[in-house]
Amino acid sequence: MQDFLTAIADPVRRAALHILWDDSEHCVCELMAKLDATQSRMSRHMKALKLAGIVVDRRDAQWVRYRRNPALSRELSAIIDAVLKAEQSNERNVA
Repeated sequence: MQDFLTAIADPVRRAALHILWDDSEHCVCELMAKLDATQSRMSRHMKALKLAGIVVDRRDAQWVRYRRNPALSRELSAIIDAVLKAEQSNERNVA
C-alpha cells in the first residue's frame, strides 16, 4: 500500500494518470509532450507507477506505451478515481 500511495502522491504522476485513465494506450512520447517532461523524467515517473502495479507497459520499437493496469483491484482503482475527481474539482474551484 505504501508504494501505491507514494506513486500517486506525485503531481506529475497524477497528471499522467489523468491521461492514462481513459482506458487507452499512450506512448511515453505523448505523455512527455502533454506534461512538458523530458524522456528520462517521464520514464522515472512511469517506472514508479508500474512498480506500484498501477500501469502496464508495452514496448513498441523505440517507444514504450502505457495503459491503466486492467488487473488493478477495484478498491485501488476507486482510490485513484476519487483522487483524480477531487483534483479536477479543486482545479475548477480555483479557476
